[in-house]
Amino acid sequence: MGSIMGTGVAWMLRNQTKGEYLAGNRTQTAIPLALNFIASEIATLAGLQGVLVYALASALPLFVFASLGPIIRRKCPEGFVLTEWTRQRYGTVAALYLSFVTLVTLFLYMVAELSSIGQVVEVLTGLNGLPVIIVECVITTIYTSLGGFQISFFTDNIQGAMVVGLIIVAAIAIGVETKIDTSLIEPSGLLKDNLLGWQLLYILPVAILTNDFFLSSFWLRTFASKTDKDLWIGISLAAFIILIIITMVGCTGLIAAWSGVWPGSDPENPLPGAVAFFGLLENLPAWVVGFVLVMSVTLSTAAFDSLQSAMVSSASNDLFRNKLNVWWIRGAVVLVIIPIVVLAIKAPSILQIYLISDLVSAATIPVLVIGLSDRCYWWRGFEVVVGGLGGVLTVFIFGAIYYKDAYKGAQLMLLEEGLYQEGWAAFGAFVAAPVGGLLWGFGALALRLAVQWVQAKRKGVRFDALDRPVVVEGDGETVQYVAGGDLETILSTGQQSGAGKIPGKFF
Repeated sequence: MGSIMGTGVAWMLRNQTKGEYLAGNRTQTAIPLALNFIASEIATLAGLQGVLVYALASALPLFVFASLGPIIRRKCPEGFVLTEWTRQRYGTVAALYLSFVTLVTLFLYMVAELSSIGQVVEVLTGLNGLPVIIVECVITTIYTSLGGFQISFFTDNIQGAMVVGLIIVAAIAIGVETKIDTSLIEPSGLLKDNLLGWQLLYILPVAILTNDFFLSSFWLRTFASKTDKDLWIGISLAAFIILIIITMVGCTGLIAAWSGVWPGSDPENPLPGAVAFFGLLENLPAWVVGFVLVMSVTLSTAAFDSLQSAMVSSASNDLFRNKLNVWWIRGAVVLVIIPIVVLAIKAPSILQIYLISDLVSAATIPVLVIGLSDRCYWWRGFEVVVGGLGGVLTVFIFGAIYYKDAYKGAQLMLLEEGLYQEGWAAFGAFVAAPVGGLLWGFGALALRLAVQWVQAKRKGVRFDALDRPVVVEGDGETVQYVAGGDLETILSTGQQSGAGKIPGKFF
């Protein structure tokens, strides 16, 4: 339904400008924003014991866009993704590094999205999910190619609202038709606290909060808000509704276990915990199953077209500075979808896909956001790149020490045993990534300052690496902070016509 409407609207938007195709800065008010964050955020749930923690960890991090979004928009008003500010603050090398990580994250999310809808189709119908995956890819490619970011936003508004209808119908049907076997409640142990439940209090907020920074679709919507007030209202509504929806959907996992629908880890009757909700619906009347299937495909379509649009916008802006014809970018994304479909079919665990990108983001984001503070003017792109890569390396070092095996340490970087492994391995990995990233970052800072001090002494010039940045004002509200150098030198280069044209310092 949403795909058909989206194709029609996309045709009407086919003559929009390139800027409108890639973004929609300051064009959206509060309510549509709420629906978009809902449609972008809902994903495969994991963890029965940590339902409430997962719900809070999914909803509350959205406020980072409301709090940091206005700051970044003031510093970089011409941007529409995080990498644009990164280029302005840290230079081209750091921006390319963040762009690469962002595109990899979007790639993994697209794999997870197609893998999850394939599993849902198989659980609800018993049919192969591949045809549905292919049709979804073809339809979303057609209408996002015609309409760009604007059509993605339009379809998400409709499809996000449909999620609420899905939850309402499913909740009523489950409440009426499902019978809970009370004798299964106590043996399941799902109401008892455990080590993993306490670990999730740290792991999930860190993983979800930092990974949200890599989602260009969220930044596109942040920059698209008409005012900061609209942004706060939209995200507040989205966070509240997401909290309710994820809590409700998470609780269906408990119901599935207590009604005997979800067999747990029974190897003879496997059913992934991520689709326990749909396994519960499988036993409901046919019309409910059909309704849920249609709504699920619609929701998946909304999420997938947002990821496609975000990938096109990120690649065009970050890698080619919007100088390459957008149809070449669109063609490249279409080619990328082929391995995405292949991996989605073979993906062993949807959760593992998310966790890989979570570890990378946990290592990178802490060293990146330091530059948002004007007091940390001495922080440069070299520290960001070294810190991000060093954080990932620290996970390997921790794993090798924890397991006393280098190979298992490498496996921990990919979290091959998942989040729910026994012991402290997963918890330690999510501590090692941000802490290690910061340690490597400050180590890189010390190294850079030492090198620059030696260079200054050898050349007989003043050591200026810790000088406050020059403030260059351009058109309107554009303000550029240039680390190092003096205003006379900068203006003499002829770059004073546009602050956004002066990249930040990498080293």
